[in-house]
Amino acid sequence: MKLVPITAIALLLAPAAMAAEINVSVSDDFQTKLQDDYGTREGDYLSNEIKEDLTRELEKAGVDVARIDVTIIDARPSKPTFKQLGDEPGLDYGASRSTGGMKLSATAYDADGTKEGEYEYSWYETDIRMTGITTWYDANKASNRFARNFAEEVKEGTLSDQNPS
Repeated sequence: MKLVPITAIALLLAPAAMAAEINVSVSDDFQTKLQDDYGTREGDYLSNEIKEDLTRELEKAGVDVARIDVTIIDARPSKPTFKQLGDEPGLDYGASRSTGGMKLSATAYDADGTKEGEYEYSWYETDIRMTGITTWYDANKASNRFARNFAEEVKEGTLSDQNPS
């Protein structure tokens, strides 16, 4: 019985981490690529990866952002997607590889809804020998790097007031 009051006190004394609201959307051009080439389910997969990466990196950096709006501007798979394999029977998932990656932009807002700043990031693999063995391997690398760099920019207070050109 004595554990209950101790646990309650520990919970009250522990700092409460405020989870950011993370919204991920896709650009119109990328939405067209998803519908025509990659398959719309791939957009859901990428969105979930971005949310997980941002949540992890913001927590690691110890920063709170009330809301983050992320846009996937472009993404390229490292291996054929399910839709591509169905549309092009000659593709071999095991042997087909390409250099993938992703381009993202994000806007951070404080609790009052005031824009704190914007951030844009892109990374694409340039060496076919370094691409991975999963469909979105290189895009996942880009998402990880984006999240880490974004959290660092927030922590240092160096997000730009406008999108870089």
